[in-house]
Amino acid sequence: QVVKNAQALAGSLQTNGLRLVSGGTDNHLMLVDLRSKSLTGKVAEHALEVAGITVNKNMIPFDPEKPFVTSGVRVGTPALTTRGMKEAEMDQVGDLICRVLSAPDDAVSLNRVREDVKALTQGFPLYASRLA
Repeated sequence: QVVKNAQALAGSLQTNGLRLVSGGTDNHLMLVDLRSKSLTGKVAEHALEVAGITVNKNMIPFDPEKPFVTSGVRVGTPALTTRGMKEAEMDQVGDLICRVLSAPDDAVSLNRVREDVKALTQGFPLYASRLA
């Protein structure tokens, strides 16, 4: 399911105009090239964190940016899959990521995405067995 989710998320990101370094994924993560958005990994990582989405800035092959800045982000699906999310939710996550990357400096937009992230994750608690 982790790989299925990664493939669904990769497809969603690509549909929304982002380039994946390998053209897709066949494992649990993907590397997103942000140069087409004129964003750095550092800016994207911070904006996504503000919106409640955790990614890591990451260098891409032949990256023109310094390692502390980067031109990409690494996105993975194990944590989402552990929560019980499946392909349908990965489409939503991809849309949320792209909304943030389209307006990384817009506090109102980031807060709206954060609320949407909360709404999505409420249906997939981290510790479901403790709530029962």
